[in-house]
Amino acid sequence: MAENAKPPPQLELFNSMTKKKELFEPLVEGKVRMYVCGVTPYDFSHIGHARAYVAFDVLYRYLKFLGYEVEYVRNFTDIDDKIIKRANEAGETVTSLSSRFISEFLLDMAQLQCLPPTCEPRVTDHIEHIIELITKILENGKAYAMEGDVYFSVDSFPEYLSLSGRKLDHNLAGSRVAVDTRKRNPADFALWKAAKEGEPFWESPWGRGRPGWHIECSAMSAHYLGHVFDIHGGGKDLIFPHHENELAQSRAAYPESEVKCWMHNGFVNKDDQKMSKSDKNFFTIRDIIDLYHPMALRFFLMRTHYRGDVNHSDKALEIASDRVYYIYQTLYDCEEQLSQYRGENLSVPVPVEEQDMVNKHHSEFLESMSDDLRTTDVLDGFTDLLKAINSNLTDFKKLQQKLEQQKKKQQQQKQQKQKQQQAQKQPEEYIEAMFALETEIKNKLSILGMMPPSSLAEALKQLKDKALKRAGLTEELLQEQIEQRAAARKNKQFDLSDQIRKQLGSKGIALMDEPTGTVWRPCEPESE
Repeated sequence: MAENAKPPPQLELFNSMTKKKELFEPLVEGKVRMYVCGVTPYDFSHIGHARAYVAFDVLYRYLKFLGYEVEYVRNFTDIDDKIIKRANEAGETVTSLSSRFISEFLLDMAQLQCLPPTCEPRVTDHIEHIIELITKILENGKAYAMEGDVYFSVDSFPEYLSLSGRKLDHNLAGSRVAVDTRKRNPADFALWKAAKEGEPFWESPWGRGRPGWHIECSAMSAHYLGHVFDIHGGGKDLIFPHHENELAQSRAAYPESEVKCWMHNGFVNKDDQKMSKSDKNFFTIRDIIDLYHPMALRFFLMRTHYRGDVNHSDKALEIASDRVYYIYQTLYDCEEQLSQYRGENLSVPVPVEEQDMVNKHHSEFLESMSDDLRTTDVLDGFTDLLKAINSNLTDFKKLQQKLEQQKKKQQQQKQQKQKQQQAQKQPEEYIEAMFALETEIKNKLSILGMMPPSSLAEALKQLKDKALKRAGLTEELLQEQIEQRAAARKNKQFDLSDQIRKQLGSKGIALMDEPTGTVWRPCEPESE
């Protein structure tokens, strides 16, 4: 960047507790402690889960880019009513079922290029810490035990509902659990549940049982990050009751407990209804990446600001896929053109126009990301740089052809040649311009987790394979149609030729006629 460039903007994040954007200042300089609520592993994860973990992966990556040492904890709720029910139906143990779906979840996260958190604890490995925390809450008079169950008393905690802003009389009793008439207040929630016949259990001071849903995250976040830490994240459906209850029980045990910034991502909706397993209106991550490249799904999710709701549609995924293909194809073309010049020490600087573009993009990237992670603007911001690469590629190829012709003819006068060279960029300047643009795009895509794990060539092939699958075609069948169209054009049957092109376009296959023949690329399906 230029020497007089302004310093990078300070990071601001929206705090769900204060309902406003705030300057992010970590408790310990240079270090960030972050806890994000993980999955209950009883089935394949849906794209609502992908929404949350891509959003917090972007935050994790950006914090690391800013130079912070980040301790990122994301848990697994590996004991729960749903897991027990599903394990019984499948005739396997709770541990076997949960471990299997934890492995599947981690595969999905790897596909979406979500970096592994620093630590991924399981509830069942922290029963001792959970029992200690419940004991402390009881000692402080904020909970009561009866018949092997332990309940948190919301009446004993005046700050209850400070996060969600709800009114207690509007509060529906519990979530995930049936109302227990023995409770002192219908809003009281279970910290410990007495064991039922045939369920897994652990020994405790209150008898055999297992943890309630909310207590686990209070115990694990305190164990790994301390009672006061920087960021606690999750989907906005967790604000109430889960995070509200977490906050209450943590402070009931240790009044100094505090999360500096609560962060919540929006839902993925299907037909404007929240996507969830319980409503059976969800798509698993596997369903989507069977037909779309994982980076298309990541792009689709990042295309909406993390706090907004994403409305799932095939069209939106097609647009995302098309955009990712364009980015990778441009970078691939650039790589191919520059391959013979890498490692060369070119004596010219980057042309002013492209250097200004790179500087502008860099500062706008920082500005958008530091303003509560405005990924929508960031993804749109690549457009000018990609256009500039393609423009440079085209002009550079034309210049190469021109210079070749000049070389062959050798008839032009020296003065005329000098005049032409002054009026346009020299080959070295095009090369430097493309190197600078390519480097800037790749660096920023890497921060966003959007660079493909394999080569660009491999990613493009995968994108094309997925497009063929969506179109219900094989490479061979498509080639047959391309040949039929070529024959129709040769025979001047232009209606038939246009019909084949349009039919393929409606399936998301674009044909392009080039001097060497007809080639194809995926595209957003055209209406017939």
